[in-house]
Amino acid sequence: MRDLNVTLIQSDLYWQDAIRNCEHFEALMAPFAAQTDLIVLPEMFNSGFSMQPAAVAQRDDGETVQWLKTQAAHLDTAICGSLAVKTEVGYANRFVFVTPQGEISHYDKRHLFRMSNEHEYYEAGQAREIIEYRGWRILPQICYDLRFPVWSRNQHDYDLAIYVANWPKPRRKAWRTLLQARAIENQCYCIGVNRIGMDGNDLEYAGDSLVVDYLGELVVDQKEGMAFCETTQLSTSKLAAFKEKFPAWMDGDQFTID
Repeated sequence: MRDLNVTLIQSDLYWQDAIRNCEHFEALMAPFAAQTDLIVLPEMFNSGFSMQPAAVAQRDDGETVQWLKTQAAHLDTAICGSLAVKTEVGYANRFVFVTPQGEISHYDKRHLFRMSNEHEYYEAGQAREIIEYRGWRILPQICYDLRFPVWSRNQHDYDLAIYVANWPKPRRKAWRTLLQARAIENQCYCIGVNRIGMDGNDLEYAGDSLVVDYLGELVVDQKEGMAFCETTQLSTSKLAAFKEKFPAWMDGDQFTID
């Protein structure tokens, strides 16, 4: 396990236009070729938070995933974000993580945002996933998952939690506060990448993409409402030293999740 360079890309999205979004992010990612270990894109980065999965969903090996594989190999970095995927049982809001070698891991969003009727259009994920990459253990999460701490409880099995989101501006205080809470209670680094701009439902997004350390301190705080790309380094030695000095994880409650 070594230090991990992570790049956050906070951007507006083109509504339900996968080709245009991929071209847009390709241009934004280009300057980071071989300069970072991981690029994080927002939730449903190729379409916006759409409740029209029949119009925007692709197969799990479809055009956007193939584009992610091409970009990861070209830039020599892993790339992650979520997109609507057509599965055997319906549609999923799927977090996809692609390495430079073309290896793909995924997590399907567990908590579907009923205030937008997401649960009527997508199938809830049933499995908590841990992704291992360059010595780091990563917990992938999507937007509304942030409000449910039991699902993301660190069982001493991850070092970094990543939340990708389309989190509207009126609830930005909750977004910022909960990201810090998840980092503190789980003694981990926590990354949240949110979009900006207006979507096809006239919802406004402020961004507020953050990197929070295990103390709850803001390492990266991207500016409200502005497109932003920023790279920061996560320290394995500092994380390990803190958990050794303050091993609260050893007193955590044991439980199972149905």
